[in-house]
Amino acid sequence: MSDSYRDQLLLDALFLKQEHHLSTDLLDKLVLQLNRIYPQILTDKEAHKFRSLKFATNKRLAELLDFLPNKGEEACHEFYRALQIHAEHIYLNLPSRRTRRDAADSKEVKMSSSFEEKCVLNERGPVFYITCFSLVAGLAFLYYCNEENKTLGDAKQILAFSALGFGRRAKDLLISYAEDQFKQK
Repeated sequence: MSDSYRDQLLLDALFLKQEHHLSTDLLDKLVLQLNRIYPQILTDKEAHKFRSLKFATNKRLAELLDFLPNKGEEACHEFYRALQIHAEHIYLNLPSRRTRRDAADSKEVKMSSSFEEKCVLNERGPVFYITCFSLVAGLAFLYYCNEENKTLGDAKQILAFSALGFGRRAKDLLISYAEDQFKQK
């Protein structure tokens, strides 16, 4: 895939020269835009030659597509801009545009799949993280209540029974905490 508009125009010329891609009216619009808006690209004499109805549209188009690359990079770029303005459906179906669009799509798919791989933390899932957060929040609450308020009393014994729903390490921690508090009484 080339970044030069001149190279792209040489690639797209075969597509554009095929039957029924550019009508006579569309070719006239392109020539007029290149002549009136960018007179340094097409002079009046050259524009008259490409708009002359003495020759078939295919022949005039072929001459224009052979002429523009010789005028330089800016002429080819302005041809693409004019084509996009007047016939976007043709512009989007050009081989150079389809190649760029396909390359961009494949790059986007690769980026999204690598992003998904980076976002996967592990196989445990969100329930594990919610459980861990709840455990930490509960322990922080117990610590806060124990420091500020010495009136928990029997609630600490209930805490030992509530440990039944937790994992082994959490159970051991909560039960030992409750036993220590019970012994201190």
